[in-house]
Amino acid sequence: MTGVSQEPVLDVLRQFLRTIQKPGVSVESLGLDDPLVASGLLDSLAIMQIVVYLEESHGIDFAASGFDPERLATMGSIVALIEQYRR
Repeated sequence: MTGVSQEPVLDVLRQFLRTIQKPGVSVESLGLDDPLVASGLLDSLAIMQIVVYLEESHGIDFAASGFDPERLATMGSIVALIEQYRR
């Protein structure tokens, strides 16, 4: 999942997640495929904040494409979603 083109996207995503994370769990402690909610980093409300972030920052239209929570389950899946919409 890591690659030269994805690193800047991942860095910006980590910065955003730091602003909405729950206390006690660090974004840096999670790998790309660790679940964001099950790890305790985020709660279910934070998922909606991620949706808004992706719509505003990356132009992803969930109303048109549909909402699949699995696509927002890990940092790796979010980066893959962003990369898909860049093409």
